[in-house]
Amino acid sequence: MVGTSVEFYDFYIYATAAALVFGPLFFPSESATAQTLFALMSFGIAFVARPVGAIAFGHFGDRIGRKSTLVASLMLMGASTLLIAFLPTYAMVGWIAPLLLCILRFGQGFGLGGEWGGAALLAVENAPPGWEARFGAAPQIGAPVGFLAANGLFLLLGLGLSDEQFMSWGWRVPFLASAILVGLGLWVRLRIGETPAFREAMEREAPPTVPLARLLKHHWAAVLAGSAGVIACFAIFYLSTAYALAYGTTAQGFARETFLAVQLAANCFLAAGIVVAAVRSDATSSRRVLMWGAVATILLGVAFGPGVASGSLVIVFLTLASALFVMGFVYGPLGGWLPTLFPVQVRYSGISVAFNAGGIVGGALAPVAAQLLSAGGGASLVGLFLSLAGLATLAGVGFARSCRAGEPERDMAVSVSSSV
Repeated sequence: MVGTSVEFYDFYIYATAAALVFGPLFFPSESATAQTLFALMSFGIAFVARPVGAIAFGHFGDRIGRKSTLVASLMLMGASTLLIAFLPTYAMVGWIAPLLLCILRFGQGFGLGGEWGGAALLAVENAPPGWEARFGAAPQIGAPVGFLAANGLFLLLGLGLSDEQFMSWGWRVPFLASAILVGLGLWVRLRIGETPAFREAMEREAPPTVPLARLLKHHWAAVLAGSAGVIACFAIFYLSTAYALAYGTTAQGFARETFLAVQLAANCFLAAGIVVAAVRSDATSSRRVLMWGAVATILLGVAFGPGVASGSLVIVFLTLASALFVMGFVYGPLGGWLPTLFPVQVRYSGISVAFNAGGIVGGALAPVAAQLLSAGGGASLVGLFLSLAGLATLAGVGFARSCRAGEPERDMAVSVSSSV
């Protein structure tokens, strides 16, 4: 949980900066709308990089182990984030500025591509029987913790600095501070051991030479199902954070600090949703709770757009709090559900590829699609994307049940089997 909090802090400070300052700082001043759109598109680059990172880190995670792979992903993520603090702006070097920004954003996504899968497996493969979903939810708890640290620091800077100071140098402080947090994450990661399930699998047979090849040959249906199953959680989160922040502080005219405070308060409901969903998953099943969350996401789409565009901070808060609580039900169970789709030998690759491939649709497209829908027909249309995301997740979870029975190499001897 600590390591994931650090990596998600790095990821979220980019999301916040993209919504607040990256548009005017790193892109041509053709129009404010175009700058915001370009900034959100640069944010989406990481979601293209994440499946690439998932393949690379999944390869080594399945061949040499979970621990060392997680350490490498954290170092890459941290280095990319720290270097953003030293970037020149568009006014200084022209087109080189957005190019460098996009390169480092790719590095962030590449590192994060190997993060969640390894963290989830460390938790789930060490879980005692009957606790798989609760252990598997530990990395997910890192998400609201990292978001709290990222937006909290931006809020403090906004309160303590003038707009000129914040635009000039204040936005760089959270990226600089990431160096301290990465050091903490490395200290934690270097003290953990390998999982019993991985050690036992390696004793039975040598790891596959190319885990991705075996994964795509024998378990492609599970990859498709898993990818669809994670779309809703990404869509809810990034519409409730990056898009909502950009829309609230521009079209709605809310003060930056006020809206950040509203999002911080709503973030507590994400943590609550994850905990409730994890407990219910162990009591029933991760699959069932995930399906509840998908149905709730479909219904949420009806109210999300009008709520964000209401112009009332109270209604905006209730909308974001409800959305993030629902997200807990499509995010919390993933750590217990996705590992059940793949055998140990390709599990790191399987859940990493599925998780990050779904992130391209739910995370990279969500803010951009929302910005275009909002510009074309108002924020009331934005909720349509959420409803479609909920339908995709519902279909993925349903399809996963049928594709499991026909998969070869099913090795459910490890403890995660009881969460099916």
